[in-house]
Amino acid sequence: MKKTVVLMIMLFVLSFVLQAGGDNLNCKNLKNPLLKPFKTPFGVPPFDKIKDEHYLPAIKCAIKEHKEEIKKIINNPAEPTFKNTIEALDRSGRKLRLITNIFFNQLSADTNDNLQKIAKEVSPLLSKHNDEILMNPELFKRVEAVYEMRNKLKLNPEQKMVLTLYYKDFVRGGAKLCEAKKKRLAEINSRLSLLTLQFGENVLKDTKAFELVIDNKDDLSGLPEGVIKAAEEAAKAKGYKGKWLFTLDKPSLIPFLQFSDKRELRKKMLLAYIMKGDNANKNDNKKIIKEIVNLRIEKAHLLGYRTHANFILEENMAKNPQNVYELLWKIWMPALRKAKEERKALQEMIYKNGKNFKLEPWDWWYYAEKLKKQKYNLDTSELTPYFKLENVLKNGVFKVANKLYGLKFEERHDLPKYNKDVKTFIVRDADGSLIGVLYLDYYPRPGKRGGAWMSPYRKEAKIGGKRIAPVIVNVANFTKPTSDKPSLLSLEEVLTMFHEFGHALHGLLSQCTYYRVSGTDVARDFVELPSQIMENWALEPEVLKMYARHYKTGKLIPMDLVKKIKDSAKFNQGFATTEYLAASFLDMDWHTLEMSSDWDVTAFETNSLARIGLIPEIYVRYRSTYFQHIFAGGYSAGYYSYIWAEVLDSDAFQAFKEKGNLFDKETATKFRKYILEKGGSEDPMELYIKFRGRKPDINALLEKRGLKEE
Repeated sequence: MKKTVVLMIMLFVLSFVLQAGGDNLNCKNLKNPLLKPFKTPFGVPPFDKIKDEHYLPAIKCAIKEHKEEIKKIINNPAEPTFKNTIEALDRSGRKLRLITNIFFNQLSADTNDNLQKIAKEVSPLLSKHNDEILMNPELFKRVEAVYEMRNKLKLNPEQKMVLTLYYKDFVRGGAKLCEAKKKRLAEINSRLSLLTLQFGENVLKDTKAFELVIDNKDDLSGLPEGVIKAAEEAAKAKGYKGKWLFTLDKPSLIPFLQFSDKRELRKKMLLAYIMKGDNANKNDNKKIIKEIVNLRIEKAHLLGYRTHANFILEENMAKNPQNVYELLWKIWMPALRKAKEERKALQEMIYKNGKNFKLEPWDWWYYAEKLKKQKYNLDTSELTPYFKLENVLKNGVFKVANKLYGLKFEERHDLPKYNKDVKTFIVRDADGSLIGVLYLDYYPRPGKRGGAWMSPYRKEAKIGGKRIAPVIVNVANFTKPTSDKPSLLSLEEVLTMFHEFGHALHGLLSQCTYYRVSGTDVARDFVELPSQIMENWALEPEVLKMYARHYKTGKLIPMDLVKKIKDSAKFNQGFATTEYLAASFLDMDWHTLEMSSDWDVTAFETNSLARIGLIPEIYVRYRSTYFQHIFAGGYSAGYYSYIWAEVLDSDAFQAFKEKGNLFDKETATKFRKYILEKGGSEDPMELYIKFRGRKPDINALLEKRGLKEE
């Protein structure tokens, strides 16, 4: 139940960023820190000086500046060339890109009522500005002129890709539509920008509204000491003296489902989680979903596509919905078979424990934990003392990156940050040259949305031959320290840290010239490869020996415990795979609809899950009403990309295994050169083949998840 990736209210805004209007603006206001050059170490955002009220005028001024830059491109009397049109377009809007990157990450990581109000004003402005650019006939005429003579130009591969992508951006943005259709498309885009924003806001409110307050110590039965202590401190912080507080934040929810002996309380927690956005209150998302889906259908038709999925997938490796469904079904059948076997084993355990009830979703985590202990003598609570956050970070992910790519990480305490919990690091290459700046924000708080993600504050590019060093942030919701213990991570949280750090490496190691293709600006079903491959190192015995030490004694994790982790790696994979795939099917079903309708969201979801045969003991990972990836992020018709990327990462990791060395320099150098540095500058499959020497093989994934038939 992880890998929400990265903050993406308007993904296109982060790569091309766009804007509108601003009357009576004082854009030379030197008191607004966002409008001045950042006189900070490495040019990082001056968080210590930025206030909420600075964002709106700064964004409006940046929009105004971007408009002037666009006007210069259009009014250039010279014939259109790659440099004076495409490159100029790519270089335009730098200030806006920077300010909106800062604002939208703040909105997700540390929001408040003021920021949410600003976002509702800003999002339509950005949408309008985007449309004004992409639908501008004079600008498109210049872009099209360069595109039509592309075969005569002496462009390198990156320039060819950038030219093609910008041309497609305009066509897919409505440049070829008649004026009436352009107007309607702009209305749709503006409305969608607000709806997706409201969707995420509603999920956050429902998440934070739920509290399970326990005042009877007997109701804590089964919970590990660390979980109880964290709940006690959470209650104390809320003024609930002598009580224990549990919330829907993952560090609170998951251990409760795994260990609580109180079945009715497990049910209460899980139902609260799966009913987010579906409580018939002011945060209910069902009407918003209907409108989003119908507007996306209308938009697809305006642009000449059969469905929203066809529109989205054209730019992905999958290319069309049929290919996605074929992939999902290929994995679904063995995964469902495995899940049914797991269900039978859990039900038998219930009966053997003297209970006579039928297994329900709120029992699965609990009895799976017991079965794991029985089969492998592994209690996951045994692991957390060995996963101190600082050790996992510095001796785990940082050392893996050092051994693979020679990177060095220097913690800095002089860089401004937006919250006291944030840590900052300078990243250098093996030769000491600057790679970039990394912000890490790991603990939950009231103003942070759930999940984990990576975002750029400043993207990498090369201007005048000089590399612009990226500034990247990783955000997560990991277990917080308590008064007597440091942050001790669960196994899932360890994997999440490695995962998001892989995204950070993709942004940091980028070596592209143009913003349009740098860093994580790649096909949606390719972007998860750099993140997911990092997870493969996390639990390798050789790597565990580097970072897994007891937080009190400093003793290395016992090798018998490492063996248990390895032996149990394929345990419960039927559950994990089917709950994920069910959400992928649900996403595709919503976005392959061809005609608008007054959808009954609950009925649609029920029918979607019944069609694939999801067993009732397993809930879909994301129900529609809190499926932020597809209704408030950049993964619509793209949630499948995690499993597609796992096909890639499983196969790619085999390249290291085949060499007999997890840190084989030749393989690591190729992965860095062809995957991490290239961004979206070349076709992703061609890049993968350059790294691997062939196309990926699905068998590595089936083997890894234990889904191959014996």
